[in-house]
Parts: sequence; C-alpha cells; structure tokens
Amino acid sequence: MPFGAEPGADGTTRFALWAPDAHSVELWLEAPKQAVPMERDAAGWARVTVPAPPGTRYRYRIDGATLVPDPASRFQPEDVHGPSEVIDPMAYRWGDEGWHGIPAERLVFYELHVGTFTPEGTFAAARARLDHLVDLGVTAVELMPVADFPGARGWGYDGVLLFAPESAYGRPEELKALVDACHARALAVILDVVYNHFGPEGNYLGRYAPFASPRHRTPWGEAVNFDGPGAAVVREFVVHNALYWLEEYHLDGLRLDAVHAIRDDSPEHIVMSLGRAVAAGPGAVRLIHLVLENDANEARWLTPTPGTRPPYRAQWNDDVHHVLHVLLTGERGGYYADYQAAAAGLARALAEGFVYQGEWSTYRRRPRGERSAGLPPTAFVSFLQNHDQVGNRAMGERISALAAPAALRAATVVLLLAPALPLIFMGQEWGAPGPFLFFSDLGPDLGPAVSEGRRREFARFPEFADPAARARIPDPQSPDTHARSVLDWSQRDAPGHREWLTLHRTLLALRQREIAPLLASEAPPVARGRAIGDTGIDVEWGFPGGRALRLLANLGPSPVAHRGPDPEWGRRLHATGLAGDGWEALPPWCAACYLAEEPSR
Repeated sequence: MPFGAEPGADGTTRFALWAPDAHSVELWLEAPKQAVPMERDAAGWARVTVPAPPGTRYRYRIDGATLVPDPASRFQPEDVHGPSEVIDPMAYRWGDEGWHGIPAERLVFYELHVGTFTPEGTFAAARARLDHLVDLGVTAVELMPVADFPGARGWGYDGVLLFAPESAYGRPEELKALVDACHARALAVILDVVYNHFGPEGNYLGRYAPFASPRHRTPWGEAVNFDGPGAAVVREFVVHNALYWLEEYHLDGLRLDAVHAIRDDSPEHIVMSLGRAVAAGPGAVRLIHLVLENDANEARWLTPTPGTRPPYRAQWNDDVHHVLHVLLTGERGGYYADYQAAAAGLARALAEGFVYQGEWSTYRRRPRGERSAGLPPTAFVSFLQNHDQVGNRAMGERISALAAPAALRAATVVLLLAPALPLIFMGQEWGAPGPFLFFSDLGPDLGPAVSEGRRREFARFPEFADPAARARIPDPQSPDTHARSVLDWSQRDAPGHREWLTLHRTLLALRQREIAPLLASEAPPVARGRAIGDTGIDVEWGFPGGRALRLLANLGPSPVAHRGPDPEWGRRLHATGLAGDGWEALPPWCAACYLAEEPSR
C-alpha cells in the first residue's frame, strides 16, 4: 500500500501519511516517546523510514501538538484513540493454497456479528462454531463490519480506521485464522465495508486532510470526499482498502454498505472504479463476489454490457423482505406502506428481481428503481431478516417473534428454494427468540446524544408517541443492550428450536442438490409470476435444457383458489402445509416447490 506502515526485511519500516492540510508532521514512536521528523512533498505526503520492527507502536504528531493514529493502521491495540501497531502482513502462514472460491450459484449467505455471535464475541470463538455452519448447509460467512470502531461494542457501521480489525474481536492474525478455517471447510467469507461516511468518534482525518466532502452529506454525517479537491488520493485510499481485505485477508468478497449514500459526481463513480480495480486484481485470478446494498434499486451496477461482466455480482433485495414481512406480520407502517399488494409484489420480485423498477414510491414521494427483469436470479440476495430489519426495530424483535410458526415455515421454503441467493441472519436457523438490538459504546460526548436520538427517532410511531413508551426502548449505550443481543447457543437443540434447525438443514441440502445446478448457466431463466388472490403466488422459472422450477405458496390465513398439482409441474421437491396429492385451493400458510424436465405450457 502507498499508505501506512510497511515493514521491511531489515527491521525498518516505511511510514507514509497524506496530510496536505498540516503544517508539520512527525512520526511519534511510543516506546521511547520520540518524535521523528518526516519529509514532505508538494502533494502533501509525509514519509520516513526508521528502525521499527513489527510490534512497534506509533502515532503521527500533527503541527507539533495533536497525536493521531495512522488512518491506514493495520491494528489498534488500544482502540481508535490509541497508538497504531506495525504489523507484518506476511507473517501469517496461510493454509488455503488450494482454495479458489465458490461459484455464485452455490452461495448461501450467513450474516453474523462477531461481537454477539458467541458469548466471547471474538474471531477465535467464531472459528469454534464453524462446523455448525457447515452442518447447516450455508456456504458463505458474511461478517458485519470489523473495521475498528470506538469502544468495545458496536454494529461497526461507524468505523473510523478502515484497515484495522476491531481490537475487541481479536488481533489481525486471529481474523486471518478465522478466514483460513472457513476455507478449510469450503466456506467463503464476505465482509461488509462502509465507504459512504466515517464515524464521528475517533475520526481525526479532518485535522490534516480533506477526506470529508464539503459538498455532500449522508444521513450519518459528512460524505466521503470522492469528487472534490484532493479526491484522487481519497479514492485511492478506499480502492486500496477494498483490495487490502481481499488480498491480505484472502476474503472472497465484499458487501458495500448503502451505496445509494455514496455521493460522487466524478466522471466515473467510485463504486465503478472500485469494482474495476477488484476485477483486474484479485478477481482476475479467483472467484470474488462484490455485493451491493442499494436502496435506490439501481440495476445498472448489475447489468452486463456486450462482451463484459459487471464487477458487482449481486445486490441485497429489500423488496423481497418487505413483501414477505407484510404478508407474515400485517405491518403496513413506514416503508411497508409501499407494499400493500404484497402477493403481487412477491411474485414480481421472485420472477424479475425488484418490485420497484421505476414506479412511483408513495413512501419516498418519487419514482424508485430501474428495470431488473432479465437479470439472473444470482444477481439478488433475498432474506427474511438481517441486522437492519431486526436491529432497526425499537425492540429488536426477530421475525420468529412477529409471525406464526406456520407462516414462517412457508416463508422459509420460499426463501431457500427460490432461485435468488438466500441470506440467513445468525440464529434464524433455530428460531432464536432473543432480540438483536442497536448498541454502541461511545464516549461521554456522543453517547448520550445517540441514546436520546434513538428514542426520538421512534417518536413518529404511534406506539411510541408517549414519552413513557419511548423510555422502554433499550438504551444503545447500556452494556445490557449488547448482552441481550448475544446468541444463546444452549437453545439450538432444545425442543421448539431443533425442529427449525432440521427444516433449514433439509431445505439447504435440497437447494444445493436441485436448485444450484439450475443456476450455473450463463443464460438467465425465463421467469413469470402471478398473484393468486391477495396472499398466494405461482412463479415459474424456465431454465436451459428444458427444465422448469415452480414455486407455489399461500402466505395468508385463508385458502386461495388454485387447482393442483398438474403432472406437467414435474416431481415435488418439498412442500409444507399441504395434505394429499390434489387440491382445489391452496390452504393457509403453505408452500410447495416442483421441478420438471420439460417446461410447462
């Protein structure tokens, strides 16, 4: 990297900091409490090479007064305000030489938060649970952000040191050991990265360089400067960060958080620049999966051009979640107001990708989305829950606390047997009853404001209009809020939970055996979907070779008229909520999947 600390073979380390807005820059070595002058060039770079073996702790002193960590620090043993540590990137001995990645059609994501996935909340403890994931049948571990954030507790979306794994989770070599152990079990590892803003606490960047944009803002503060003065270096910083995680940590992909909030008026958007750099780098030698979160439903990032493959393989599909949530819970407030015709929306999303492909959004008061019909199913990631959809509820309830078991079983069949790539949120596979709440560990200047802001955010909801009701919302700063979000693994094999685990294992094994081979073709299936009444769906995907997959479901409490099954549907792969081989109506809360060797007419 052109940034940060690069150790050499002779015990010296080259230090480099881009600080065009500083009058002077010195390297501060912690052990001797020594300041070392750094040479400056006209572009604002400060560099020096000194004896400093791995393990050396250091900071930079700006204008003779302010000590700041290295923005490209590889490790922060004393958190974001403390010194950085020189790390030898070549010291870890990898054991995954034969690993080349997982093809898109086999991806089943398992999203986890390292700090609450286990009681210990560490990389090492997560490694000890990997055999559970293998037995479950998922193929890709998706880590919520691990870039160093303030304090010991947090979701990770306010990280400020993008190259340093969170010290509360463990050292860099422990994260590498987790990735290595995943690869040994044929599990891919995807990391969530945040490039739309930097967190406020521990963010010293503005003291010495124009990393923040004076022109753009995001819902979380100043946007990153991708198109103003100095943006060329900022862009390079972010692109190198993506390459760093993929190359130095052998990761199999990245999920870019909220790209709709990445503001960039440059001739080439930073999202495309990053994607091209990955495709030309690690993506040229092994399977790399770049996934987007994009509330704007912009299909352009996923659409191939003649002779080229888009660098982004898939996007989180909130539309699928929203229509399923409305059908299962009946909730219609907030953004769920856009999904009143939920069955029709679900049929369209399963067949074409997005529900909103340019139509008017009443909730947003503007058109939303771009045409997604014709994209392959592997371009979309579907889910019944994720960290956002659970944790951004006031009480952090999981879907299992909001929907009837029969409803959730039918929806789980739809999620895991539809062709789109499924995502499971940690604990979902055994119906974990505990909440996943929003939590943080900010200092005294920001912590109380976050707690109050969290309660104020929910004041617009009728059930929290009263101050006494808002007082019940868990305080993000309380250690108890974090503790309540930790998975209780003792529940996994208990009655009432073991059955959910068996269902997920059965469906995921069926998916790998029957569904994944259908998705291997470069040509997307010819899909059509329709609603049956207010709660039923009938969706068919015609694949090359004359094969057709059909999914029927009734996600409602009343029967809907639909005769079946028809012999042309082929053999039944799985069904729940259906009795017998023939029916005149789909009963409440049912789902069935069929595979035919000849396409139905």
